[in-house]
Amino acid sequence: MKMFKKHVIKQLSAYCNDELPSDEARRVGEHLLACKRCRKEYDEVKLGVRLAQQLPLLSSPGELWDEIESALNSRSRKPVLQPRTMLPSLALGWFRIAAVAAVILVAVTIGIVWSSREVPVVPGPRWDVEKLAGTLRVDGHVRTVGGLAVGETLETDSSSRVKISVGEIGEVEVESNSRIKLVKANVTEHRLSLERGQMSARISAPPRLFFVDTPSAEAIDLGCAYTMQVDDSGAGLLHVTLGEVALVRDGREVYVPRYGMCRSRKGIGPGTPYFEDAPDKLVGALERFDFEDGGENAFAEVLKESRPRDTFTLWHLLTRVEGEQRSRVLERMIELVGLPKGVTREGTLQLDQKTLDAWKDEMDTVWF
Repeated sequence: MKMFKKHVIKQLSAYCNDELPSDEARRVGEHLLACKRCRKEYDEVKLGVRLAQQLPLLSSPGELWDEIESALNSRSRKPVLQPRTMLPSLALGWFRIAAVAAVILVAVTIGIVWSSREVPVVPGPRWDVEKLAGTLRVDGHVRTVGGLAVGETLETDSSSRVKISVGEIGEVEVESNSRIKLVKANVTEHRLSLERGQMSARISAPPRLFFVDTPSAEAIDLGCAYTMQVDDSGAGLLHVTLGEVALVRDGREVYVPRYGMCRSRKGIGPGTPYFEDAPDKLVGALERFDFEDGGENAFAEVLKESRPRDTFTLWHLLTRVEGEQRSRVLERMIELVGLPKGVTREGTLQLDQKTLDAWKDEMDTVWF
């Protein structure tokens, strides 16, 4: 496991706001590629910066600041105190401080209300839609131009394709014979629902800002590019080409990195992820095990067909089996790649989160 003598957490705010010299920015960027701890902090800082950039600027009426200034000036005029009047004057001083605070509070409140009255009411958010081929239909009506509003459903036929701008964080291309709905569009959540068909997403945003619902699972973007397919039965297939995606349903969450794939079934949720170059026999056995009650035969074939890189799949499988089967998964992983330094059999079999994370960290060079 890589160790870092000097983390870059203190430089992350300046890095996110492009305030570092080029050499320093390059050093921070290289560090983030390798350091999990700093990368986690960076994701949080980046989200805060993005949210701050999207806050509206409101103007308060000038007379409010006149009142505040007048109150502060009256506080600065100190009377000459006689000894016998010291205590009453101190009380009056505290009263003035309280009065100034009240004035400021009222002023800010009135300013916000006043400013909100000045801002015109605008329609709900709409994402731009570009027709790439064929006919564009929204809520059953043909459209030549326009955007997609929250609550509206876009459909493509056998000859049409479209591109949707996901606010300011990326874009989604929707292939033919697809049906997709804009569910939410705000600063903390961008959400689509893919009922059927295929879409390709390219997102540049903080983790957990872009979501795609399907009948069998929810895809949570962690900063990436991926495709999602949904067939007529509601079954899904996720293929990640850049970054990472979490696939979630009913409390089960799987991690799908670059070059990873994962199937999901309606009523079951996500299966066990695998890499795009995994052996066909492994993929087939995994599908039978996850969705078709393949039992011992399918389980044994998954272990047999696994290569060193497929310890990624076995790492996920640890949490899906128990007892003797979990022990067999672990022993196959050790047979393929050895037991990483600092990782114990006991911690792995007990699904200790730190131990599982250590496996994942150590496997970077094997999986990628």
